[in-house]
Amino acid sequence: MTHTRVLRSVGVGAAALALVAACGTPPPKEGAASGTPAATAKSAAEFGGLDALVEAAKAEGRLNVIALPPDWANYGAIISAFEAKYGIEVDSAQPDASSQDEINAAKQLKGGDRAPDVFDLGLNVALANTDVFAPYQVETWADIPDELKEPSGLHYGDYGGFMSIGYDASKVPAPTSVKDLLKPEYQGKVALNGDPTQAGAAFSGVVMASLGNGGSADDIAPGVEFFARLKAAGNFLPVDPSPATIESGQTPVVIDWDYTNAAQTAKLAGRVDWKVVVPRDAQVGAYYNQAVNKDAPHPAAARLWQEFLYSDEGQNLYLEGLSRPVRMAAMEKAGTLDAAAAAKLPDTGGGQVFLTQEQSDKAKQVLSASWAQAVG
Repeated sequence: MTHTRVLRSVGVGAAALALVAACGTPPPKEGAASGTPAATAKSAAEFGGLDALVEAAKAEGRLNVIALPPDWANYGAIISAFEAKYGIEVDSAQPDASSQDEINAAKQLKGGDRAPDVFDLGLNVALANTDVFAPYQVETWADIPDELKEPSGLHYGDYGGFMSIGYDASKVPAPTSVKDLLKPEYQGKVALNGDPTQAGAAFSGVVMASLGNGGSADDIAPGVEFFARLKAAGNFLPVDPSPATIESGQTPVVIDWDYTNAAQTAKLAGRVDWKVVVPRDAQVGAYYNQAVNKDAPHPAAARLWQEFLYSDEGQNLYLEGLSRPVRMAAMEKAGTLDAAAAAKLPDTGGGQVFLTQEQSDKAKQVLSASWAQAVG
């Protein structure tokens, strides 16, 4: 909840304009190139099959991940399940780091055994650092929508969600729109998860505010103006929210991803009456992206991690964390989706907006030029 994940939120959804070309060439047939080293294998089949990949990953015995808070998209449970399934130790470094921190760590630790094997990134950071990635297509590649994957497998969407307003129902009235947060009842109570010039969740929070105040994905200025008004009213609270600040009552209203906010509902049950709403007139969605470090110290484990995340088991674990797995539509059609977990997702009926890269770049320019002055 407290991590910033620099521009993690800037992504596209199934309804977004395609940012990359259509699906790439399918992986080679099973066993076609079984002598291929793990570090250059572009699929499990190219390595000699999933069983061979599992064996090689177990021999490595370790996987380095970074910037994966345990309460973010259920990563704590996902890591534990991977360790239990394969007997591979997962070293989770800097859980509150940003997407850019992930890339920086890979470059600084290159050649050492502590470098991250895999990345979980916002689209902007992924697109800017493709030279750091190794192409890899998971066995369920065909289920990932074309617009959410780079054709060769350099990076591809894993899970997504929508911006939301989390609130302590015992301390504030239920907001039904972004504009409600300007009311006197919210004085000194509204927190945004990070700085929108750096943090993805905060970035999309400004976009959400723009949509709720007459703006659009092409014009986020009304969102910046909204936060300036929120500050002038004394309602904006410049505090990085966390489960601790929520429980203490310091941040009774938090603008963040729906799955991050929703995770607090169960975590704080019995102590905080935490509820989550996705404003129907301001629905901003995004997907994050997986990538394999081309210099991964544990290349087989890195690829096995991808296979696990995109398996039915891994995708349902994302869903249990109240995030929307990228294979959700395909799994629902196949009958493998956890329907009970899906039913717990916050309601997102209505028009949904997913920023294109062009819109995202334009929004970043607006924020760079105006955010500090608006809330400083």
